[in-house]
Amino acid sequence: MPGTIWSLPNFAGELFTADAINTPFLSMIGGLTGGGMTTENFEFPTASQYAFPAAQQPAITENASLVAPVVVLPQVPPVQNQNVVRNQVTNVVQIFQEAILLSYVKMSNMGRMSGLNTAGQANNVSDELAWQQARKLEKIARDVEFTYIQGVYNLAANQAQANRTRGMVAACALAGGTVQNGLGNQLSLPLMQAFFLAMFNAGAPFSNLVLYVGGGLKQRISQIYGFAPTDRNVGGVNIKQIETDFGNVGIVISRFAPANTVLAIEVSVCAPVFQPVPDKGVLFYELLAKAGAAESGQIFGQIGLDHGPAFAHGLLQNVIP
Repeated sequence: MPGTIWSLPNFAGELFTADAINTPFLSMIGGLTGGGMTTENFEFPTASQYAFPAAQQPAITENASLVAPVVVLPQVPPVQNQNVVRNQVTNVVQIFQEAILLSYVKMSNMGRMSGLNTAGQANNVSDELAWQQARKLEKIARDVEFTYIQGVYNLAANQAQANRTRGMVAACALAGGTVQNGLGNQLSLPLMQAFFLAMFNAGAPFSNLVLYVGGGLKQRISQIYGFAPTDRNVGGVNIKQIETDFGNVGIVISRFAPANTVLAIEVSVCAPVFQPVPDKGVLFYELLAKAGAAESGQIFGQIGLDHGPAFAHGLLQNVIP
């Protein structure tokens, strides 16, 4: 819808929104302007992985050691001289695009007020274009945060298909990741301990692990791990970090967290990925062709997530506060 003096009325009073504008995961890994990796290919690697066979004690005699191992053909069962094979996991950047269309009449009438007006009050938006640009960037940040957490992967095969970046929930479900089902039970200390143990057994490094949860599960975690201070004037707990047998784990509360889910993210292996447009940059505003008495422009960016190896993260689903 074009921005006109009728569709975008001016009001006095401080501006608020009840919608979530905090993007904790995006902020933790650098934000939209905090660096990150750039790519000239919309598809990029997130991990090149390899695995060893099960550990065992060799039984090699001195006589056997004098003979070089024999090259083994593929049909023969593997022995100690089998090569270590690597594989690769990839993700994609996707398009984030927002349009702005403001009539010249609207931009000329910033002093025209609607609603209740008391002497001395003024329009809190002095520059409609700048305000709209800022709000569109906030919208993109919200969409990026949601995508980074709950994005469903798609690799486009042609120009009619959309690339969609894989988020953390889907990354946990890749080969090697830890996904556990709480079976609708209330989140408890035994469930959390079993979850951490499964991640440890899968190879999670616990280097900078955070639990990304919604409000209800954040309260439950504080209840599980907290103890109230013995003070007559202070009460309650707000657990922001827990100490486990495998390392310290941070707690992050977010309105973008999937319902009834504890998402464990190893932040140290995650980074935003940007694909810049030559001579324009990563996330930019540009004017569009004139079609009348209006300012027409767009914000454009190509952004994806490097989530690292799946084994570094974990997902505990179907638990209630």
